[in-house]
Amino acid sequence: MPRLFTGLEIPVSLSESLSLLRGGLPGARWIDPENYHLTLRFIGDVDDDLAQEIAWLLGKVRRKDFELRLDGLSSFGGRKPRAVVASVAPSQSVMELHAEHERLMQRVGLEPEGRKYTPHVTLARLRDSSSWQVADYLSARGWYRSEPFSVSRFVLFSARASVGGGPYVVEAAYPLAA
Repeated sequence: MPRLFTGLEIPVSLSESLSLLRGGLPGARWIDPENYHLTLRFIGDVDDDLAQEIAWLLGKVRRKDFELRLDGLSSFGGRKPRAVVASVAPSQSVMELHAEHERLMQRVGLEPEGRKYTPHVTLARLRDSSSWQVADYLSARGWYRSEPFSVSRFVLFSARASVGGGPYVVEAAYPLAA
């Protein structure tokens, strides 16, 4: 049973830039740069028939390519931080692509995503990092801002059941129109 999600790949040059932000935060499990991505829709563990139906449906998506930029670092989890992420600058294109993926997944019978969608790239998962340690880390590095990068496709990723952070495999790629 594959564990699937849709997402956007991060260019190698941007992954290298993000990897320079690793370190200096006790309790952080840093994601390997080759596994950086921006999740559009988590799908979860599905059987092969449903995985094939999802892959086919995603092929029906027709969207234009667009540019994205990462703008700042933040954390998820409030008083008990659980991740450090690079935030995505506001993008209507990403929000519309996510919404279309959400509709398609509900069409095949998956439950709606329970949380509000916040586009981001996870840099580290946190275990025993205090909110103070995370605040110190973010105050030193939270200014991060990437150059814009082009998004010309989205992908269907698979992941093995693990503690998180990859490795992720591109199962199918779907081009966006120029």
